[in-house]
Amino acid sequence: MPYSLSRRSFVRQASLATVAGMASPSFLPAMPQPGDAAILGHNGFRYRVVPGWGMLDAGRNPVNDCHELVQDAKGRIILLTNETKNNILIYDKSGRLLDTWGHEFPGGHGLTIGGEGADQYLLICDTDRHQVIKTDLKGRELMKLDYPRETGKYAYPSQFKPTETAINPANGDIYVADGYGLNYITQYDKSGKIIRSFGGRGEGDATFDCCHGIVVDRRNAQNPTLLITDRRRNALKRFSLDGTYLSTIALPGSYICRPVIHGDYLFGAVFRSTSDAYPNSGYVQILDRNDKVVSTPGGSEPVYQNGKLTEQRKDRSLSMFMHPHDVLVDEDESLYVAQWSSQKTYPIKLERI
Repeated sequence: MPYSLSRRSFVRQASLATVAGMASPSFLPAMPQPGDAAILGHNGFRYRVVPGWGMLDAGRNPVNDCHELVQDAKGRIILLTNETKNNILIYDKSGRLLDTWGHEFPGGHGLTIGGEGADQYLLICDTDRHQVIKTDLKGRELMKLDYPRETGKYAYPSQFKPTETAINPANGDIYVADGYGLNYITQYDKSGKIIRSFGGRGEGDATFDCCHGIVVDRRNAQNPTLLITDRRRNALKRFSLDGTYLSTIALPGSYICRPVIHGDYLFGAVFRSTSDAYPNSGYVQILDRNDKVVSTPGGSEPVYQNGKLTEQRKDRSLSMFMHPHDVLVDEDESLYVAQWSSQKTYPIKLERI
């Protein structure tokens, strides 16, 4: 049978939770289980769920919202959650827990990795602290970016609720997306000095209504650009590195959280679509170099009419996703999906087939 949130799966998960000393079964979601297999995706980008990946004893290593994932130079999967008992969980690719740290990020939301080798570092956006915090991979604080008062656009710290960062590896510049605040993109140099800000909330092409995610797109090495989520408008917007608006990629129906570049393709977690009921919805979108959706694991097949993408929605025969918030792609082309408001579930791994 197609994978679904069946009573059989629910009971099985509840039994596991009781053994682990977790919360009452009435509050537990179903998770992918052996025998509940489904094939997700389209056009050569097809995946199978890996049952039970990354599940831990929630009494010892709980999660709340699993917001974002990155992979370090050692191949470790680093997860950020806003659970202050362990804000950072570090897995190997098999789902085994390797390390945990962090108790000081109540609004832990955005996670970006920069640097190379032993010099890698993390940028953590905290929407409750109104800051971006730079740490090493063991959690030692290296730098903080407070609200960008110098731009003249912010009167007080609580107006600044950063949701995501991007790093330009060519020079170390940091771009901060204030998706839950005033919707400006602020560009800093690698030392934290403000260079410029642009965007802001508004109706024009160069403005946003929830600039939730951001990435430096280097697929065209001669002309790198920024891709920025305009989430409530179901779109990605392309800007030059100095903040000039270039174009819009319409993604009808899809509230995409952050764009992720892997090879020639762009991946994005969609926490819901306009056509779906709010609970237990969402999917992943995959776009090619021409900004065309080629696969939607967990969602409807992408269809273009007269060159325009038709509105996408959840595939109602599949029910393993509960508000995907980020997707990580590893060197084996497997996907790891972190989920927001998912009843404190751990990430889901999708193995490419």
